[in-house]
Amino acid sequence: QVQLVESGGGLVQAGGSLRLSCAASGSIRSGNTMNWYRQAPGKQRELVATITSGGFTNYADSVKGRFTISRDNAKNTMFLQMSSLKPEDTAVYYCNVEQLFGNYWGQGTQVTVSS
Repeated sequence: QVQLVESGGGLVQAGGSLRLSCAASGSIRSGNTMNWYRQAPGKQRELVATITSGGFTNYADSVKGRFTISRDNAKNTMFLQMSSLKPEDTAVYYCNVEQLFGNYWGQGTQVTVSS
């Protein structure tokens, strides 16, 4: 099993920044892919950003140029630096780890961007 704990969410004004963290523990396997998803009220969960163990990254078009995903493999931690935040970024943000024989989710952290 893998346990994921997100932190760093909160309330911020439009144009501001937040940094989310995801700490992973348990049966972490090498070669995994870590993702950030988000889900706004009444909407489907969407993929925000992806980072592989080798450092390859990919972003949703809606966050390109504003969000940066990174990870510290030695500490099994992932980050999401969010800048130029918009009210439409308001959502619960979830950490996800995909690895051989497993797909794991954190409990989510709320991000609210006021206009």
